[in-house]
Amino acid sequence: MSTYSEQAKAVYDFIGTLSKENPKIAEGFGAMHHATAEDKALTAKQKELIALGIAISIRCEGCIACHVKAAIETGASQEEIVETIGVSVVMGGGPSIVYGDKAYKAMKEML
Repeated sequence: MSTYSEQAKAVYDFIGTLSKENPKIAEGFGAMHHATAEDKALTAKQKELIALGIAISIRCEGCIACHVKAAIETGASQEEIVETIGVSVVMGGGPSIVYGDKAYKAMKEML
């Protein structure tokens, strides 16, 4: 089993591969990501926590790894990530507990 850091790296590596194999898709995805990454009405940290909550709710382990990493990089604390997991559990029920655990383990690994 790979670490969450390795999973995040694999996602980023595949984006690099996609950039070569299907550049228009990668460019479009990159443009959307960059358009939402700036601090505006919401900070980059708040947006990463929202993205993490969505990743937990839709049960995407690679997304969880990437957004835990990005949330930490934008200054999210353990308390903020744990609270985000809690909101995801409220919205997603039992499956979000399972994937919230993955987010918690990713956070503990990456902090």
